[in-house]
Amino acid sequence: MNVVVTKSYDESCTYVADMICKLVNEKPNCKLGLATGGTPVPMYKKLIEANKAGKVSFKDVHTVNLDEYCGIPGTHDQSYRYFMNTNLFDHIDIDKANTFVANGMGDFEANAAELEAKVREGGVADLQLLGIGNNGHIAFNEAADVLHATAHTETLTESTINANARFFEKKEDVPTTAITMGMGDILAAKCVVLIATGAAKENAIRGLIMDDVITTHNPSSMLKMHENVYVVIDEELANLVGYKA
Repeated sequence: MNVVVTKSYDESCTYVADMICKLVNEKPNCKLGLATGGTPVPMYKKLIEANKAGKVSFKDVHTVNLDEYCGIPGTHDQSYRYFMNTNLFDHIDIDKANTFVANGMGDFEANAAELEAKVREGGVADLQLLGIGNNGHIAFNEAADVLHATAHTETLTESTINANARFFEKKEDVPTTAITMGMGDILAAKCVVLIATGAAKENAIRGLIMDDVITTHNPSSMLKMHENVYVVIDEELANLVGYKA
């Protein structure tokens, strides 16, 4: 596991954006696994800036997103399709036909099966971007006694619902289930890049980088089994978990 400690969260976002731009320039038709949530937004802004400056083109890139809420359509302003469009896709030269976010409406099991097929279609992701939940969840693979290998529907924990409530008018509006890639899907990617910041992620990151324990109660710890993982954190978070480069 490669742990990268930067001076600041902004520097972390620059580091990851540069990794993605380098990959796209070397392999213009690469496949990217993408994430939502607050953490990657500033990094996506840096990708937009690079694209507008002519430093990178996404016109032949394919993307697959980690997850989507159940029960809200892609036009809903809290859906992850809407998130990706407004925070990235609408502002770069990507063909949206080459982007995939699971359908949150209709037959959830069928939609999960479609996501699973997209994970493998044309080969696995060249790079999978990840954030991390306060309880160590990756995508919507929640801390539990068991984890799933493939795409599935997941019942969200109270911790996750509380963390996501800030994006909705009231907590009762937060969906309680989601469609998500499984841990096997995530670990299948050729390269995994996880970016994290903030004191709320302290326990999850400590469990990921400070020992060799793998537990389903911190799903991120499963990344220790992957040979090409980058965990990008800032000095503040590194100091909180006691990590010394």
